Amino acid sequence: MGSRILLLNANRCAAPDPVFPLGLSYLSAALRQAGHECLWLDRLADETRGRAASTSKRDTGGEFAELLRSARPDFAAISLRNIDDVLIRKRETFFDELPALVATVRQNTRSSVILGGSAFSLFPQRLMELAGADFGIIGEGESSLLALIAALTKRESYDRIPGLVFRNQDGLVQNPPEPEPVAWPLAAADRPERLTEHYLRTGSMLNVQTQRGCPQTCCYCTYPLIEGRQHRCRPADMVAEEFEQLQKLGARYVFIVDSVFNSSPQHVTEVCEALLRRKNKLPWGCFLRPQGLTPELMALMSRAGLTHIEFGSDSFCDSVLEAYRKHLTFDDIYQSSELASKANVDFCHFVIAGGPGETPATLDAGFANSQRLHRAVIMAVVGMRIYPGTRLFAQAVAEGRLPADADLLTPAYYLAPGLTSELIFSRLQAFARRAPNWIPGDADAAFLNLVSRLRQRGVAGPLWSYFSTIQRLWPRGFAGAGSSPLDGSVKSASPGALS
Repeated sequence: MGSRILLLNANRCAAPDPVFPLGLSYLSAALRQAGHECLWLDRLADETRGRAASTSKRDTGGEFAELLRSARPDFAAISLRNIDDVLIRKRETFFDELPALVATVRQNTRSSVILGGSAFSLFPQRLMELAGADFGIIGEGESSLLALIAALTKRESYDRIPGLVFRNQDGLVQNPPEPEPVAWPLAAADRPERLTEHYLRTGSMLNVQTQRGCPQTCCYCTYPLIEGRQHRCRPADMVAEEFEQLQKLGARYVFIVDSVFNSSPQHVTEVCEALLRRKNKLPWGCFLRPQGLTPELMALMSRAGLTHIEFGSDSFCDSVLEAYRKHLTFDDIYQSSELASKANVDFCHFVIAGGPGETPATLDAGFANSQRLHRAVIMAVVGMRIYPGTRLFAQAVAEGRLPADADLLTPAYYLAPGLTSELIFSRLQAFARRAPNWIPGDADAAFLNLVSRLRQRGVAGPLWSYFSTIQRLWPRGFAGAGSSPLDGSVKSASPGALS
């Protein structure tokens, strides 16, 4: 007989768009196929619909507590997606309410509380201590969660389960995770209708994962820590079947959430050919590494429905790319951009200004190179968020910027010697006034209001191609006085970007 498992999405970050909790869908598929019953609660969707009340220390009752009591789960699995907003000026964190959330679950159920998710995988021991949870799982959770539930149900030993974080007489123990095949097929039950409706209404799109693992060595990146470096692909036909499921659920756009979709040209080819065999009609976007693309591969992706690319370029200066350990050059970025432009696919480049190796001269070199990227939208942030276990953390410690035991749960950022965030922001903003395809810095209230209004008008997919058009037509920015950017001609200013 199976157990009743509460899957609780603790994510409260909804800017610029709320993101469907896909990781819980894969947990749901594994649990369901093993004979367990899954119950879902979502702190964005359910609280928005009035299905759950506050879980602050002052209010452990209300509808949320009632839902917990009525659900009567045997186990509660809480997924933590974001630690913070990764914005050097704002520095909003999302783990602060975790202790109260765990306390509310404990007060209203008899469940063991199990933490997981990408945010938990980065700070497992700190979050276990903070929340007082019973267990945690780092990395992929499907097989380990099944093993833990089986062990607890049968009262057997669990101390060898990969990725498990637990307590014994000596304190917290953290087992190393083990990569596993990514082959759990999803069904309609793994995307509850009320949640799907919420995320389609507020964020306009749903998501798919085609692979896990990242072998790249970018100095700041946490993907290898969360998913491992071993590249593991889902079967292409399974991916294409999920596209069909999402279309039936009402999706008008799909985003592939892989850290880098083109880790393997063979995998890209197989997925695109599977989509074409099934006559996929859904437009989609993905993250791509701006290297190793060919005209044939770009054409194939376009035929299969690709409409938007988000390139993880990070810099347009070769010396900075080397310091970031990107193992690519600006020429790679330029050639990738040209291929996307010729295929009539919208694309943007993400840039991190101010990391290792950055100087005023490299900023200028990057600005100059960016003018060669025709049709590109450039999204720039300032400073590199430092996470434990990354090369950037080791560099910061070696340079005396941080102690080796620094508590990085509170956001810390790396800025190259001689640079300040104010200096970089001012230079980015000055350049953006001459180059409206640059969108620098943190999203302000007017920017987020524009996102909301576009979504209310039924605009699906990424909005960055819209923003560059608006910035060109209204160079004073989103917060400028006068008529709304949604008034008048802008409604049709970029028709190809909104399919």
